[in-house]
Amino acid sequence: MLLVLSEEQKAHLGFLPRAGGAAVGELGRLAVELLRRGAAPRACEAAARKLNIDVDTVQHGVEGLSYLLTESSKLMISEIDFQESIQVLGFSDELNQLLLQLYLDNRKEIRSILSELAPKLPSYHSLEWRLDVQLASRSLRQQIKPAVTLKLHLNQNEDQTAQVLQTDPSTLLHLIQQLEQALGEMKTNHCRRIVRNMK
Repeated sequence: MLLVLSEEQKAHLGFLPRAGGAAVGELGRLAVELLRRGAAPRACEAAARKLNIDVDTVQHGVEGLSYLLTESSKLMISEIDFQESIQVLGFSDELNQLLLQLYLDNRKEIRSILSELAPKLPSYHSLEWRLDVQLASRSLRQQIKPAVTLKLHLNQNEDQTAQVLQTDPSTLLHLIQQLEQALGEMKTNHCRRIVRNMK
């Protein structure tokens, strides 16, 4: 799977050949720090002074490298695919090897950082349900009005929460059909490939 870079990202990475090999290592370190701790303007200013490059250029370069490393790590791109993805940038073989080594050295760490940043979603614990049928009321003697009440228990960060939902049977049947369709779609090759790349 190849990584597709936009024109803006290509422009951000375009100054790397002029910066040199030592600068790529420094900018790569800053890109990983950006993922770990967030934006660090002072570190970018210090790197700009050290490399005699404009601060905005350094910031754009760090953002471009951060995007390249993050997306490549997220998709678990192989070495060959990574090299082919950065081939469109027109860099020298030496610079391509430096970027590849930077990717290989930081791939696992970036994936662990991304997994920590992922939101913790609630998970299913149990479900209680009840079917209520109103057969008559004071104004209508013969009426059938069914309602399904669901109590959904969820786990989130070792805490249990409950959500109470009420619906009519036709809406519930439609919901069941939609969920079954989604489960059936998860069995397709395309979805399996996506899930495998997300892990």
